[in-house]
Amino acid sequence: MTLADSHTNDSRAKRNVAVLVAAQAILGAQMPMIFTIGGLAGQSLASNVCLATLPISLIVLGSMLAATPISAIMQKWGRRAGFLVGAMAGTLGGAVGAYGLYLSSFPIFLAGSLLTGVYMSAHGFYRFAAADTASDAFRPKAISYVMAGGLAAAIIGPQLVKATSDAYVIPFLGTYYAVIGVNLLGALLFFFLDIPRPTPPAADSPRGRSRMELLKTPRIAVAVICAMVSYALMNLVMTSTPLAVVGCGYDQGDAADVVTSHVLAMYVPSFFTGHLIARFGVEKVVAAGLVVLAAAGVVALQGVDLNNFFIALILLGLGWNFGFISATTMLAGAHEPHERGRMQGLNDLLVFGGVTMASLASGGLMNCSGGSPVEGWTAVNLAMVPFLTLAGGALIWLMLRPREA
Repeated sequence: MTLADSHTNDSRAKRNVAVLVAAQAILGAQMPMIFTIGGLAGQSLASNVCLATLPISLIVLGSMLAATPISAIMQKWGRRAGFLVGAMAGTLGGAVGAYGLYLSSFPIFLAGSLLTGVYMSAHGFYRFAAADTASDAFRPKAISYVMAGGLAAAIIGPQLVKATSDAYVIPFLGTYYAVIGVNLLGALLFFFLDIPRPTPPAADSPRGRSRMELLKTPRIAVAVICAMVSYALMNLVMTSTPLAVVGCGYDQGDAADVVTSHVLAMYVPSFFTGHLIARFGVEKVVAAGLVVLAAAGVVALQGVDLNNFFIALILLGLGWNFGFISATTMLAGAHEPHERGRMQGLNDLLVFGGVTMASLASGGLMNCSGGSPVEGWTAVNLAMVPFLTLAGGALIWLMLRPREA
């Protein structure tokens, strides 16, 4: 590729990054909204408090189930088609969730959550779309900048919760109406996206490695493990946080503020994470992320003062940022373009499978593993230990292996 070609490609990539940053800011706002109120709404509707976080678990389950179909849609019809499907699913999920709240029906509310998972799956591909038209040099920065769009989402989402959660007699109904509006508005952005559709493979074109062959590639395997652990542990703790904050005597506004600080910490570092990866190498930044996630657990175990919640959740967001963006960058450089649809769909299937299990475990650990919110919060944070050990061990193994030629 010539310098002029690289410049042209990065010009297109920068336009796409701008669109995806805006989508991350607007469409991404619904995730802090739902994670702030999902467990509280579930707790108000469920007959068993152990099921309080089941709505969030079903969002993640829906994301896991949709990962492969969404990836296949994007491989065949392009990124725009997949993202529009996601936004429409988010709209429908918000409408069904609102209807469930209106009827005080937990099953209908859960159905809306499952549909919202399709949105979440498509949202997860923004980071891969950022890399599609980028040069090798610009790729980690493109991924990082798109993730940074979540900074606006971190502010918009919780503020919308504060403005809408009590707008109607039925708690949280206004928030789900706001989710519908966010999806309809955000969907318009994708008409400005300029990512070519993948070229259908010719009869004699390389087929690429099978899914099992891809997973047996050491660099891909470690990237998937680190992404899975980073995202699952972030979800495990964040899902329980509003329940823990309110359970320890603080109000919903405090819970929203803690979630705001957490989501800001998830995305503010994205302005420089790509530069850190370029300077120090992807493995070292992944390692830093795992260390910071461990620090979050240590702080959370020190007590339940509001400051402990803030500091722990800020560290949790920072650790997720370093771990997940670096693992995504590692994966994006470890497979060929014609393997993209197969590998990216498989990656998100595995990542969100792990996140689903973490989300399911979160409510049980928080509400049913002890006699008080403090004991539940302790159990949630201790559960991080074996998974951090797994990811850390895998990363060390990769770094000690001889480099392949």
